[in-house]
Amino acid sequence: MPVLTKHFVFIIVLLFCPKTPSFCKDNLANNKIKDSLDLHLKNASYSINRTRADQAISYIISAKKLAIRDQDRKSFAKINHVLGQLYYRLGNYQKAEEQVLTAIKIQEKEKDEPALAVSYNTYASLHITLQEYEDAKKMLNKASELENKHSNPLLRSAIYLNSGLLARKRKNTPEALKHFNEGIAISTTEDYNKNLLLLNKALTEIDLNQLDSAFLTNTAALEISKKSDWKELAAYAHKTFSILHELQGDSITSLAHLKSYLQISDSLSTLKNNFITNEISTHLSLNDNNITIEELTEENIQQQRTLKLGRLTTILSIALITILSLLTLSLYKNNNLRARANELLQNKNAELLLAKENAERASEAKVQFLSTITHELRTPLYAVTGLTHLLLEESPTPNQKEHLNSLKFSGEYLLSLINNILDLNKLEANKVEIENISFNLKKRINDVLIALGKSAKDRKNTLHYQFDEQIPARLKGDPLKVSQILINLIGNSIKFTHNGDIWIRVKLLNKLKNKVFLHFEVEDNGVGISEKKQHSIFENFTQGSIQINRKFGGTGLGLPIVKNLLNLLNSDIKLESELNKGSKFSFNLEFEALQKLSNTHKEEAKQIDYNKMANKHILIVEDNKINQLITRKILEKHQIKCDVADNGHLAIEKTIKSDFDLILMDIHMPGISGIEATKKIRTFNKDIPIIALTAVTLDDNLDEFFTNGFNDIIPKPYKTDEFFIKINKALSKKYSEI
Repeated sequence: MPVLTKHFVFIIVLLFCPKTPSFCKDNLANNKIKDSLDLHLKNASYSINRTRADQAISYIISAKKLAIRDQDRKSFAKINHVLGQLYYRLGNYQKAEEQVLTAIKIQEKEKDEPALAVSYNTYASLHITLQEYEDAKKMLNKASELENKHSNPLLRSAIYLNSGLLARKRKNTPEALKHFNEGIAISTTEDYNKNLLLLNKALTEIDLNQLDSAFLTNTAALEISKKSDWKELAAYAHKTFSILHELQGDSITSLAHLKSYLQISDSLSTLKNNFITNEISTHLSLNDNNITIEELTEENIQQQRTLKLGRLTTILSIALITILSLLTLSLYKNNNLRARANELLQNKNAELLLAKENAERASEAKVQFLSTITHELRTPLYAVTGLTHLLLEESPTPNQKEHLNSLKFSGEYLLSLINNILDLNKLEANKVEIENISFNLKKRINDVLIALGKSAKDRKNTLHYQFDEQIPARLKGDPLKVSQILINLIGNSIKFTHNGDIWIRVKLLNKLKNKVFLHFEVEDNGVGISEKKQHSIFENFTQGSIQINRKFGGTGLGLPIVKNLLNLLNSDIKLESELNKGSKFSFNLEFEALQKLSNTHKEEAKQIDYNKMANKHILIVEDNKINQLITRKILEKHQIKCDVADNGHLAIEKTIKSDFDLILMDIHMPGISGIEATKKIRTFNKDIPIIALTAVTLDDNLDEFFTNGFNDIIPKPYKTDEFFIKINKALSKKYSEI
């Protein structure tokens, strides 16, 4: 605001309020009274939710005294509404209805639609309790119509709550669950309505026999109730837990929750007696004579205001002429300032457009770099994993076999780590796919410890592995991501601990039917993390300090990857650490327990009849000589005949001249790409199976491969079992169609 304009406002204030005239004081006083009245009513509602009727009465009395002074009918209606809520909570439904109806009549007359919507919803609650379901539906429709007009998220969640309760009373359980979920989605953590929504959702899930979900929902409700000191809601949560554990056959836990419910209910029952009801009637029936006197006083005040306004009219007429002259001068100066501001904005917009273009070019360069580096890293990694597989099949000694298995495991982990580092933005956006396969958790962690054993020994550290034997042998989940998480956490502990101990613990938290809830801990007595750094340690490229980075090295990506992977698995990481005393990382995961072993790739590969593959003629299209050699040796071990083409042009020529049973086609090659070569082969040979053997990242573009003529895709570096399963599948399909 320009300086002159500020002076005009000051002049106007002086003209309207010479020696602080009474009507200016009155305006300020009225606003202050209204704010104070609303605060009293808010505190009254707060006390009602915490079953503190005596405090609620005190706040309502204070609010009503202010309303009498201000003679605001809208405020009287709000008081009637809050008082109706209190009677409702104390079980006096007749008086509750009287108060809410009084509030509705005033609000309808005053056309106070936002407050009227709240009263309609409260009246709907009363109708539901009194089993007057049609009336409840009408009130909810009215409340919803007004809420749509004025938008009140808190009221909307309360409408969803009552809609769910009404549907549940009418035995429409799926509709009730839908309303409860919609209400929860728009409620905040500290919202009283959200707690009611969670409690009723848990009961509805019990009705639908969704006991696992009911257990988690009711747990959240109990935590919020305890945190917010909502004793009555905490009691209902204990009662729901009693029902859940009884249904699961756990009578002891069920009885304990029932006892907690009864204890809280007994302590609250003393607050719901006739004495409190009498107290309300005694304190709130204020004498109508007081109102009349206040109305007369208000009339005197209004007359005084009118007289003072008359005296000011003449002064204002003169002052307004002066003000208009000054405003003209101010507008002229403001126009000059606006012109200069517009010119500056145009320059800034041009700079922003240029910065945007530069950012887009940088983003494109980043995408191209990631695509190129992905291919370049995976190609040599294919040689590592392929040669490891060939060496494992050459009858190595036990010691050599253990080393080769560790190398194989590390290669798989390195591939996953490359994917995570190169696609970190994708990981943070939760676009990484989750596998859901059968695996042995104990063996998987053993493989991790074997792979990290040498590193721990070099640092003179001792690994202690504690695995709860009650955990089922076979679980269903994503074993590779579990390995990635543990390798990063254990590797982190090894790195920052010297001549110390590292504990890896896996405990069974709970088991509900076929669901298993596990708790993982990785603890060390190493250098620890300062309290200041604990908040930023999970950010990308962050370590404990510059000194730690120089001493221990590393990228600072391990813990951020762990955090993102756990978020992907619907979990989070917890850290307890003290500088120079060590650190403990912990997290919880949910798995499915399997009774029978599922058919894994390794087991499926064992069922392949390799004799049927003998003498089959396969063309390997690959420009990398090492990869050619490895793929050829793996195939020839099963008496498969192989031919090699170094590029796409040669592959097309050989396919025209020779009759191959299958083609393994690389994608990135000099000359024409594998996709272009496949499209040309399909112009003269539609039947030969062609499998893409690619080192690129497979995101959401799989359709492009199939559209251009490929029958299947094998990402490099591939697992040998999956490699032969897909080749066998393609060959079997070809000869079954002949």
